[in-house]
Amino acid sequence: MYEPNVVGDWQEYDGHAGLRVRVHRLEPAEPPRGRDDAAEGLTYFRIRVTVENRGTRSFGVHLEDGQIDVRIGPDGEGAFVDWRNSQFIEGYDVYPLRRVTAVLYAAGPESSLSQVDVQVQLRVDDEWTDRRMWTGGIGAHEESVAAGAACAGAQGGLVHQISNFLRDQAEPGTAG
Repeated sequence: MYEPNVVGDWQEYDGHAGLRVRVHRLEPAEPPRGRDDAAEGLTYFRIRVTVENRGTRSFGVHLEDGQIDVRIGPDGEGAFVDWRNSQFIEGYDVYPLRRVTAVLYAAGPESSLSQVDVQVQLRVDDEWTDRRMWTGGIGAHEESVAAGAACAGAQGGLVHQISNFLRDQAEPGTAG
């Protein structure tokens, strides 16, 4: 079964040696050029998607609108994505030991932002990669929950479950 990444994790692509991507800095933020009227009453947040080349050759990378899908809340409803204020990666050559970052502004009801899923599908050298998913939340703080502690309510529940699962898998001597 395919397991989602936690926001902040790097995901490497098998078909493109040294190329990896991550979704990170999922945080509340206002867009730089003002709010879109369609987002009236919604809470804005920012997502950064970074592509890094640790290989020996350059890759032509595309990460544009339609290649990033943002879902929020327990039902996975689509977030409002502010395409006008977002900054994408459009045909950029990522040389070895270099990075490039896309910044996406989205919005949704504040009550749904404790669970945010981001799905990314890169186009590398005019070939589509497999889709990858990251999960996280706004206002969910893993540091404040002790390992193995039960999560009360929906506040960060999925994030805590994934973090605990990954922590259990990484600990030496854990049965598995």
